[in-house]
Amino acid sequence: MVQDQTGHEVKINSTNRIVSIVPSQTELLVDLGCEDRLVGLTKFCVHPEGLIQRVGHVGGTKNLNLDKIRKLKPDLIIGNKEENTQEQIEELRKEFPVWMSDIYSVEDAFRMILSLGEILSVSEEANALVQEIEQERQSISNKPSFTALYFIWKNPNMIAGSHNFIHSMIREAGGVNLGEKIGERYPELHAEDLKEIPDYIFLSTEPYPFKESDIIEFKSLYPKSEVLLVDGEMFSWYGSRMRLAYSYFSKLTSR
Repeated sequence: MVQDQTGHEVKINSTNRIVSIVPSQTELLVDLGCEDRLVGLTKFCVHPEGLIQRVGHVGGTKNLNLDKIRKLKPDLIIGNKEENTQEQIEELRKEFPVWMSDIYSVEDAFRMILSLGEILSVSEEANALVQEIEQERQSISNKPSFTALYFIWKNPNMIAGSHNFIHSMIREAGGVNLGEKIGERYPELHAEDLKEIPDYIFLSTEPYPFKESDIIEFKSLYPKSEVLLVDGEMFSWYGSRMRLAYSYFSKLTSR
């Protein structure tokens, strides 16, 4: 019996057949050497390339095809409290062992990686990965100091507020997230909410697929801020993608 990051006790008898229902954790499992155990993914599990075609998907993170999952007879389902819906997770828990992560910080991500390393008997690989990420983290010296708003959606305009992993990663990059003054989680932003002009407006490539064409529109809304299209995976994917994040951050605000 093991405890997941939501405090739920999970009895795991085998890990030979795994359904991973969070893209960043799917990539992590592959990088830990567990690809051959994956029997189901979500349609958003785009890394590594071609994995969905090799394994097959069970729907989206928030609209899982439970019948498909049942047919796969997984030994273990690995999800996340924010990414997946409580209703579907509770339904799956009636039939299968479900281990859930709950991540708000880099330290939470490290605990997730190490826990899965133990569960899947790949602790050596998990420890090496955490050490690699920590080295990247420490390699960034003289972090820039800046303020930012991080947009995750358009019409309505929604931003990353406080108490989420994106907020933590903005701080890792050296930034102050002005969204924390607007609200928790992912609040909708109204013009009257903003009391301070941010140095940067970050338009994330996910979950809303902001594009270069959106920069002009947001530049008109925030003429005194620098508007950048940013790779959402670097700010929101907890797991092995974090190896690339710190190098990305160091280049982002030094353009």
